[in-house]
Amino acid sequence: MKTEEFINMLAAGAAPVSSAAAASRFAWGLGCGLMGAILLMALVFGVRNDIAQAAMLPMFWAKVLVPAMGALTALPLTIRLSYPGRSSGSAPLVLAALLLFAWGSAGAALLDQPPAERAEIIFGATWKTCAFNIALLALPLLGAAFWVIKGLAPTRPAWAGASAGLLAGAGAASVYALHCPEMAAPFLGIWYVLGIAVPAVFGAVLGPRLLRW
Repeated sequence: MKTEEFINMLAAGAAPVSSAAAASRFAWGLGCGLMGAILLMALVFGVRNDIAQAAMLPMFWAKVLVPAMGALTALPLTIRLSYPGRSSGSAPLVLAALLLFAWGSAGAALLDQPPAERAEIIFGATWKTCAFNIALLALPLLGAAFWVIKGLAPTRPAWAGASAGLLAGAGAASVYALHCPEMAAPFLGIWYVLGIAVPAVFGAVLGPRLLRW
């Protein structure tokens, strides 16, 4: 049998996967990943005891919502990179704007403090564990995102993996905020960003190995 005849035989009756099926796969996979991150946070760290009082403060909602916005922005980027021939769209610009907002808020907060007190709002009490904890909570989301993307057709697996890691890290940071006692913008601008970056790097490294098809 000739190669062309063999290819034609394999392609006979093939039909494109419907967008509804792909959307359902994303919703199911990432929904399970998010629930896994929430459950892991509750079991390993627990929700902060004073969350009712903390919820009255704008900074609490900022550290929950800004990473959540990052995850919601990384989601369409991940979807685009899961298919061949699609551009990244405007998502990178939005993500860059969110990062600049976080760093701008951190810089403004630092300038508003006396030099002797700046180290305290940079390191807080949990800087040694914050990024690791966020990366740990990202694992269920990262695994779910890879499972979803693997079932599609990414042609840029490193970028798709990095986007999936970014989505997982940002979602995990939003979940971790329900436990984290830190409220200073410089702390969040450094250690939360680092915690989000770690899964993105892992995703970029693992993408070519796990997302090939």
